[in-house]
Amino acid sequence: MCIHQLNLLAASNNLPISSFLGKQHPIEAHHLSSICDIMEKAMVNGDTCIIRCILVVFQVVFKFFFSPQTERNRDIVRRSGLLLWQLLMAPRDQICSEIQKEVCLAISSGLNILYPGEAEINNLLKLVLTEGENRNSGLSQLRDVILTNLAEQLQNNRFGSEDDDHYRLNDELLHYILKIVVRESCVLITKCQTVSKDDFQRLLSTVPAASSCLRYLMAVQNHLLSNTILIKPDDNDDSDSSLQGETLKVQELKTSILSLATQILTGCDEVLEMLQQVTTALINSDISDREQRLKGLEQITKATMLGHLLPVLLTSLMHPNLQTLTMADALMPQLVQLVLYTSQTALLLKTQSPVFSELNSSPSCAPEQKGKQLPDERMLEEKEEPGFLTGLKIPAPWAAGKTVETVHPVRDNYKFKETVHIPGARCLYLRFDNRCSSQYDYDKLVIYAGPSTNSRKVAEYGGNTLGYGSRSVLGTGWPKDLVKVEGDTVTFSFEMRSGREHNTPDKAMWGFACTVRAQESSEDVSGGLPFLVDLALGLSVLACSMLRILYNGPEITKDEETCQELLRSKLLQRCQWQVEANGVISPALTPSPSPLPLTIEEDREFTYPSDVLVPPVGHYFDLPRIRLPPGIMIKLREISGRARPQFRPSIK
Repeated sequence: MCIHQLNLLAASNNLPISSFLGKQHPIEAHHLSSICDIMEKAMVNGDTCIIRCILVVFQVVFKFFFSPQTERNRDIVRRSGLLLWQLLMAPRDQICSEIQKEVCLAISSGLNILYPGEAEINNLLKLVLTEGENRNSGLSQLRDVILTNLAEQLQNNRFGSEDDDHYRLNDELLHYILKIVVRESCVLITKCQTVSKDDFQRLLSTVPAASSCLRYLMAVQNHLLSNTILIKPDDNDDSDSSLQGETLKVQELKTSILSLATQILTGCDEVLEMLQQVTTALINSDISDREQRLKGLEQITKATMLGHLLPVLLTSLMHPNLQTLTMADALMPQLVQLVLYTSQTALLLKTQSPVFSELNSSPSCAPEQKGKQLPDERMLEEKEEPGFLTGLKIPAPWAAGKTVETVHPVRDNYKFKETVHIPGARCLYLRFDNRCSSQYDYDKLVIYAGPSTNSRKVAEYGGNTLGYGSRSVLGTGWPKDLVKVEGDTVTFSFEMRSGREHNTPDKAMWGFACTVRAQESSEDVSGGLPFLVDLALGLSVLACSMLRILYNGPEITKDEETCQELLRSKLLQRCQWQVEANGVISPALTPSPSPLPLTIEEDREFTYPSDVLVPPVGHYFDLPRIRLPPGIMIKLREISGRARPQFRPSIK
């Protein structure tokens, strides 16, 4: 137990014992050989207590005290690995779960020692990922321990670091992990239909617990997305090599994200298909607790990859760094399919809710009830097709308001300034806390209707009515009712000019607190939207954003921006272009028949005919002329030094 506690303490990198153990000399080979002898004897005698102790010793030795540099050390390592593997693969009736757990921890601690090469580690991971569920429960437990450790290490490493390749597995292993996650998600959703009533209640109490495979995928996704969004070039290094390195790193990140996003969206497509099937089956079933299962289905869905992976991915893909033509072109088909699945499933679940049932009731109701119909009811009566948003109120994030406040109490020489901006608001409503106070009336808050203190002043408040300091307030005092500010921006400026007197209590120097809203009455924003509705909306927004990128096409390059004026020049439009053998368009070297008019007017928009790109050969005509304005002609003559020709009358 003491050794086990030592190992747990050493696992924390922040404790002094970790650095102390890391500085110790490596253990000798014959000492590890003696440990293996004790383990073999304990296995023969079936002494579980000794076996557990030696397994904990293995964990400490592999982590801190052993380095397989010599051939003899490598032989001892192979012997240790065989003993651990023998315990791991033992039948379930011959080994207890505690020992099996310690074996997995020992192998995970010595993963780089027992399997020194990348190929060996990949083979081990491939074995536990493909055979873990079928051959032995120890393999699945070893898989969980290894992936959990890799996920924790990956979260602490930056993309491109030395350990990044070690903690981030290759695409083949990621594919195996994703298949397991998809299978786990489908099984979890299917249980909503198949398990008994009591088992379903127990299932609800265990979610949203993520499996080790799902946790590792979450770590990989967060690792890639966070580095893509947060990566910034080094401002102190302007060299070409640094810029090129950053560009390559960004491109590598985007390639990795595209590959991972494609696999995740494909897996989500399969899970959503299963969710739609289970939802339809529950709706058509006659189970006594059908309503409870349909309500719990959304909670269960949050525990799958739809809840742990997809929302983060959708939010991150809206970042400008990932709004690229390549990303949109690759992900658009999958996004459209996911939008269809989520909206259809959300509508299926919505049809079972009481609110929708009332809205979708028969129109042949009493006349007095028709006069009290809601707008959504009238829309349904007008034969509009009900969607998954029918009857739902999309919460506005700004409805809850933003609170602006000073420290409490305010201190001497305290200054505070903050601007609140709510886009699209016609006016803002301010509600002050009833505890607002300052020592003197010139320790005041000034409110401006705009983004700075140079904007229009709206009001100013200060002082207190508690009998301290000035014993009065500025003007009518701190407002009890709403304060209306025109526009979408308000600035608060507070300054404590007086020094605190010895008899002034905290309540007389409380400062201020104010809630800013865009509406006169606050909305109830606590409920939010159902998960699948929210997911369908997020997918729809992302799909529209990607569709806009596809519609706009490639971004304008810097060269094109620089040459905008040149490309719009009508002087270039008189050139005749030909297509080379390699597809490049270049000016024709020889004149050719042209359908252009001989004179192009400057004040008319000109469109170059497409059939001029490949002109016939063999005839020559004069190129069309452009009438230049007199001002341009004067400038050209000044630059060239050529005067305008003078026409003299002929003398007869």
